[in-house]
Amino acid sequence: MDYFAHPNALCESTQIGSGTRVWAFAHVLPNARIGSDCNICDNVFVENDVVVGDRVTVKCGVQLWDGVVIEDDVFIGPNATFTNDLFPRSRQYPEAFGKTLIQAGASIGANATILPGITVGRNAMIGAGSVVTRSVPPNAIVVGNPARITGYVDAHANTHSPAEHGNSKSVGTSATSIEGVTLHTLRAVPDMRGSLSVGEFERDIPFKPLRYFLVYDVPTAETRGEHAHRTCHQFLIAVKGKVSVVADDGKRREEFKLDSPSIGVYLPPMTWGIQYRYSADAVLLVFASDYYDNADYIRDHGEFLRLKVGGAGQS
Repeated sequence: MDYFAHPNALCESTQIGSGTRVWAFAHVLPNARIGSDCNICDNVFVENDVVVGDRVTVKCGVQLWDGVVIEDDVFIGPNATFTNDLFPRSRQYPEAFGKTLIQAGASIGANATILPGITVGRNAMIGAGSVVTRSVPPNAIVVGNPARITGYVDAHANTHSPAEHGNSKSVGTSATSIEGVTLHTLRAVPDMRGSLSVGEFERDIPFKPLRYFLVYDVPTAETRGEHAHRTCHQFLIAVKGKVSVVADDGKRREEFKLDSPSIGVYLPPMTWGIQYRYSADAVLLVFASDYYDNADYIRDHGEFLRLKVGGAGQS
């Protein structure tokens, strides 16, 4: 065999990749599959219908039950708990166990609990002690019970200062670190009778819209967006309250805080967009360059990355 098994480990499977290390008191059942260069620490139990990819770290005290699939480069912290039956009863078994998929590069903190039937997206991070009750988007950071999104991995906050809103010297367009994405300070006119913010299409807003929509009454814990467009351009303004927008060009992520009607962010085609951290009173206005077309949406982040590499979908 070309993997290491501690003398006090019980490895019944013949499907363990080269360079993998299985430490003391770990138990791997006969039909389990474990990839190369993994680190299976003390007191880990791996059931039969389990697939573990390459370069996976499973720390002490973890049980991987039937139905769990772990992709490459995943970190699983000590005593993280996986489940595969939403309604368990002693000596009663479901027709099929719930499936759980942990996608490549994700990290699960110590003592987190993962309910069955969900997917934890690529590079997501699950906080220690969190209880994950529904699927987690790629790159999301979730914490709590039930786990909620609190941020996105490597989504650096834009440093635009809201204090400059309404200052005529600051009106204009600012470049960002995300390909094609720009931040716009629109003209604001304060008045004792009521303030006004104005922008002109194809001047301040870099396209002529064919559609608009409003997003409001969003529960503060919810996340919207989580998609890209093949050809549609969008311009986002929080006309009331506060909304955080994450833009992702496939290489970098940046987060923008929309907290004034005079601040907008432009998302060109083939930009993965996310909106979250809605304040209770938030109203998000979105101008779109095209009529609604479901075929224009890319809703899977993995597909988005593949298309970015291939150059498909650009307008």
